[in-house]
Amino acid sequence: MSATPLSVLDLSPVPAGGTVTDALRNTVDLAARAEQFGYHRYWLAEHHLAAGVASSAPAVLIGQVASATSVLRVGSGAVQVGHRTALSVVEEFGTLAALYPGRIDLGLGRSGQRRVEAAREVAASAPPPPAEARVVDGLLIPPPFSYASVLASPRFALSSALLHQPGAQPPAFADQLADVLALLRGDYTDADGLDAHAVPGEGTDLRVWLLGSSGGESAQLAGALGLPFAANYHVSPSSVLDAVAAYRAAFRPSAVLAQPYVVVSADVVVAETDEAARRLAAPYGPWVRSIRSGEGAIPFPSPEQAAALPWTDADRRLVADRVDTQFVGSPGTVTERLRTLRDVTAADELLITTITHAHADRVSSYELLAKEWRD
Repeated sequence: MSATPLSVLDLSPVPAGGTVTDALRNTVDLAARAEQFGYHRYWLAEHHLAAGVASSAPAVLIGQVASATSVLRVGSGAVQVGHRTALSVVEEFGTLAALYPGRIDLGLGRSGQRRVEAAREVAASAPPPPAEARVVDGLLIPPPFSYASVLASPRFALSSALLHQPGAQPPAFADQLADVLALLRGDYTDADGLDAHAVPGEGTDLRVWLLGSSGGESAQLAGALGLPFAANYHVSPSSVLDAVAAYRAAFRPSAVLAQPYVVVSADVVVAETDEAARRLAAPYGPWVRSIRSGEGAIPFPSPEQAAALPWTDADRRLVADRVDTQFVGSPGTVTERLRTLRDVTAADELLITTITHAHADRVSSYELLAKEWRD
């Protein structure tokens, strides 16, 4: 029996031909099933302006999931604090922690800040030289993906405009994180010495996490502050080893953690056989293409619909790092690969995200994996 916990990351995917209502109800149902299967925590992602993803308001969904479960830890993976205030985040999640004590995780990401920085970097620099894929102790580390085309998309500019007040600039992530932690502790003061108290929020047992895709600020802050850290192999497989290494190098013990705690994510599809799993996962490439083209995630196609979509060599190159690092197969096949991911990253926990067109196939994938992982 493996001692490494498995957890769930859910985007509330909207299936092609389905509705947002279907997606949200599927999320609540999957969470209840995941608790029965023995998963440790259930996180909701935050995505905006995508027809194929319904998780744009994670705090609202977390309340629904928490009310439908009893022991599962529930949280965000992650709140994009670049277009929020520290107080609004603490009050929202403090409300959840007051209603569901001992069960709420506040995962924070610097997506808003990173969007602005990345756009500036792309405008000011030449494309990076091509890199080669490598294999580290059996784990594929693909070349990094360039987001230049996504950042140049008019839809990226529209998204940024709608997520921020006119003229607003995202504050420094470190400053915003410091405000969140101070408000939770109850010792927040401004530059003039005035105090402020978040109600709800202050004094709750909310657990703060940082999520990151590189060895940059999020990983380093999580380590320096002694917070748990989640690294994104499923979003940015090229830099997962850099992320966990930077976190561990920066780690200092805290009142929260005596030693580093790392969660690593993975995209997974499990079915009874390798062939059946490959069929269910076939729409994943076109779905990722829709994101990386800058148009936003499309409703997740069925295998038949995916087979009818046009596909070129350029499309394949656009999504190769994500498709090649998706763990697809029978329970035994996927479990073996996940154990490699765990061992190479020294992960304390794995965060599994699974998208299929049919909800029943998604539930089955999580159930098959949980059973094999236990056995």
